[in-house]
Amino acid sequence: MKKNYNPYDEMLSCVDNAAEKLGLKYDDYVALRYPERMLSVSLPVKMDDGTLKVFSGYRIQHSSTRGPCKGGIRFHPDVNLDEVKALSAWMTWKCAVVNIPYGGAKGGIAVDPSKLSEGELERLTRRYTAAILPILGPDRDIPAPDVNTNPKIMGWIMDTFSVFKGYPAPEVVTGKPIEIGGSLGRGEATGRGVSIVLDAIAFRKELPLQKAKIAIQGFGNVGGATARSLYSKGYNIVAISDVSCTLYNEDGLNIKALSEYASEKKTIKGYTEKGVTEISKEDFFKLDIDVLILAALENQVTAENANDIKASIIVEGANGPTTTEADEILNKKGVVIVPDILSNAGGVIVSYFEWVQNLQSIFWDEHEIFSLLKKILLKAFDDVYKLSEDKDVTLRTAAYMVAINRVVKATKLRGVFP
Repeated sequence: MKKNYNPYDEMLSCVDNAAEKLGLKYDDYVALRYPERMLSVSLPVKMDDGTLKVFSGYRIQHSSTRGPCKGGIRFHPDVNLDEVKALSAWMTWKCAVVNIPYGGAKGGIAVDPSKLSEGELERLTRRYTAAILPILGPDRDIPAPDVNTNPKIMGWIMDTFSVFKGYPAPEVVTGKPIEIGGSLGRGEATGRGVSIVLDAIAFRKELPLQKAKIAIQGFGNVGGATARSLYSKGYNIVAISDVSCTLYNEDGLNIKALSEYASEKKTIKGYTEKGVTEISKEDFFKLDIDVLILAALENQVTAENANDIKASIIVEGANGPTTTEADEILNKKGVVIVPDILSNAGGVIVSYFEWVQNLQSIFWDEHEIFSLLKKILLKAFDDVYKLSEDKDVTLRTAAYMVAINRVVKATKLRGVFP
């Protein structure tokens, strides 16, 4: 990993570049270079063996200019303040680029959840919810799942908030189980969104996806759902990489069988089928492919491996997977990158649908949800693509320009208090 990599600095470089292209004055957007509110909490939890362990947690609200703050909660050993700051800002731009009425937030706990029992995990989640309760609320800040969190954990958050408030409040969190107010389609929304955006960019670049070779980094909530969506369309996925290993089959992987295996084993390591070989992470980025989908963590494509990439299209399913230096290298090579704040926005769009359904106590069917998701994402894609062509800038710069312009306009209309 790049020693001096700071995700918040990476985000700021994109913001400054886009602001310059928009012709904004520094005063127009300087406030957006800082989070509105940062909460750091210490979380004492009684472990199963009777000992007390203290975990570090964060909830950061980057902007509430366009609406309540919205963003996931991740449980990961590497969670830190700068990462959560960056993720909260990316949520602001993501919500703005797809034009839904949210600002950005993010939360996290520095923990390896695989080392906790279910009871320990529940106590940690509820303690964290209680600690950040003063800034939560359906009209303030609405969490959602992220890395290593899931509908069950969102249910614990909803219940804890509801117990403190004294009434059921399903609208305080999205990504919940269906039985307690969750939305149909939420679990696969981000992956389905990546699939929609890939179809859109491939059409624009005249790449026939039925003949293309596709590789996906990550096989969790986003990567797995993306793979299943693409496989259902008959696309050829030749490589899948996760934290355990990388699998390659030049004739294409059986994603249905691999998904069933991963669901049972909680890993793709050990999966076998005719033609499948295990390769290194370094070789994964050297594969002769047409499309690379990045659906793992941030800081995956760097100056050290960008030159190895042969794909003509990269779609970012994860947040911040490509560094600024790598961006420059790939752009010079003519690689088209669909940026994270556009391509992985499917999750927050359907989270918005879930929130609206909870507020209205009216629930939609899956067809309606996916139709609206596609409509919103394709409108956002067209906005970004047109601006990219009109201004002769990359899709990443164009996406930031669209997002920042919307937030800055809202800021000017609201004014600065006092």
